[in-house]
Amino acid sequence: MRDFSIKLGFVPTRRLVFDKKEAQKHKNLIRDKLLSWKIDLVDIDWLNEDGMLYDIKDVEKVYKYFLEKNIDALFLPHCNFGTESAAAKLGKLMNKPLLLWGPRDDAPLGSEIRTRDTQCGLFATSKILRRFGVPFTYITNSGIEDSVFEKGFNNFLRAASVVKAFQNMRIGMISTRPGEFWSVMANEGELLEKFGIEVIPVALTEMIALAREYKDKNSEALKAVVKDIKGKNIDYSSIGEENLKKIVALKLAIKKWVEEEKLSAVAIQCWMALPDEYGVAPCFANAMLTDEKIPVVCETDIHGAITAVMLQAANMHKEPIFFADLTIRHPKRENSELLWHCGNFPYSLKAKDSPASIRWHGEAFPGIAHWKLKGGEITVLRFDGDNGKYSLLMGHAHSVEGPQTSGTYLWVEVNDWPLWEERFIRGPYIHHVAGIYGKFAPVLYEACRYIPELRPDAVEPSEEELKRWLRE
Repeated sequence: MRDFSIKLGFVPTRRLVFDKKEAQKHKNLIRDKLLSWKIDLVDIDWLNEDGMLYDIKDVEKVYKYFLEKNIDALFLPHCNFGTESAAAKLGKLMNKPLLLWGPRDDAPLGSEIRTRDTQCGLFATSKILRRFGVPFTYITNSGIEDSVFEKGFNNFLRAASVVKAFQNMRIGMISTRPGEFWSVMANEGELLEKFGIEVIPVALTEMIALAREYKDKNSEALKAVVKDIKGKNIDYSSIGEENLKKIVALKLAIKKWVEEEKLSAVAIQCWMALPDEYGVAPCFANAMLTDEKIPVVCETDIHGAITAVMLQAANMHKEPIFFADLTIRHPKRENSELLWHCGNFPYSLKAKDSPASIRWHGEAFPGIAHWKLKGGEITVLRFDGDNGKYSLLMGHAHSVEGPQTSGTYLWVEVNDWPLWEERFIRGPYIHHVAGIYGKFAPVLYEACRYIPELRPDAVEPSEEELKRWLRE
């Protein structure tokens, strides 16, 4: 079972020279707010009577405790000025996404005494985090009920989800890349050395043999999936039930391998060797797996699989991605583009008014799905690299109406398509992208802060627009 949850180490900090009761009050307010959001917190109430970190001698204890609890990210709210040495030392030891914030200060008391000086302490801690080389996320000094705090906190958690998925990534590779697809070349050694990403290969013959085994046994699992497909009103009459069973058997075989190898996603050589040998195209099998949040990408595109994992994590794995080609510009809308592929888009994302069917790929192979995706706001993403440099292109689009076409598809519109086109042409990108419903460019931009040697490449919104959104 893959763990998609985010466990947050909650480390409130204070400085001894400021009012202890005020710091305690704000610590409790912050914790209560996070618990109301159902955040999975691991606190340090056991450390001392305050449940706060202010002594650098306690850092090692907190570090070991958080290792045992297997936390995914750190939150260091400054309940007054805070203790920058202890906070930064813990951040260095943990090497996890780290959130820095403190509640906005109250006015001085009647005696002109300031009780917290929280903002001042944030300046100090940020400096020492930089000294230690610790990347961190910062939310503008604000009130606990301010929208900027909730927005920034939610964005940080999603960024931590992306980092967690990235740092534990295992990509399954079914066969080699198609011979003519030089554009999907990937350097396995470099991905491992730079990012710790593992590529796990399997021979196409092994996967086909396992699929045939599922088909021949006509297992209960196979029958259950076929029954589910029939219940979804997907027209498969043109390919027949035997071909449908072969597609389902392939889906079950890939899923079994994914579970055994604990894979994050799969890149498959979808043509032509597989349909030549097995007799069906894998497109609908890919769609079913992607719908179960096991992204399966086409043409053995390893970088595409990495893209899919990151984008799905940005939405906390609440909805599947879809993996698409950038294909043609809209015939009537200057800033619109067709996101398309043979039939691997998840059925759960289908437009309600779109008929669904599984057909033949021309006259050659059965297994191509046909439907239009639902409307909405979309995040488009592409992880790619060449010449030893890697970047992450990100941007927002929205769906528009367009001509019907074969396969699975969605027409989208942006503000300046020629700008997008130029970014893809100048590279290091290709025509493959992952899409997901929602606006997650700020999440992905922030996640890059924690992934050395990965440059964020924001198109729309631009980098400056993303920074402005995060602090407003």
